[in-house]
Amino acid sequence: MTAVSLRRAVGSDSRFLTDMVVEAANWNYSAARQRISVLADPAYRRYVSGWQRPSDVGVVATDAEGAPIGACWFRLFPSNAPGHGFVGVGVPELILGVSPIWRAQGVGRALLRETVSLARQSGYRQLALSVEHANHAMALYRSEGFINVSTPGSRETMVRNLS
Repeated sequence: MTAVSLRRAVGSDSRFLTDMVVEAANWNYSAARQRISVLADPAYRRYVSGWQRPSDVGVVATDAEGAPIGACWFRLFPSNAPGHGFVGVGVPELILGVSPIWRAQGVGRALLRETVSLARQSGYRQLALSVEHANHAMALYRSEGFINVSTPGSRETMVRNLS
């Protein structure tokens, strides 16, 4: 990975995190969704709405000039308003997005590892996520210890134990 730095996500990163939700949803260029349609989906909006709540934790990757290029974060959801990878109250759900030109260069792995470390330091015992079946990021998640716990529709819900 060349000239990439990681820093903690802060409240003023909400717009960039919104961009990364759209990137995460648009992993498949042949089936890319309009930004407005991604953000119209309540399940996607939940990942960024009201950022940064006290339990929201994340990491932003920046290039050599300090411009943000990717982000990974987690937040808690209630059972009546879950995200795509909800497994239970008290289990934060992770989302990861990387700008297209920075994909497959180790940025996602670095962000994921740092975010898992922060979740562990925060006292969480598990992290959950959701990924579409054909998304190549599934291999990244598996290689970093996430395992499939359910397969709703075209997605897999994965969990990583942190203890």
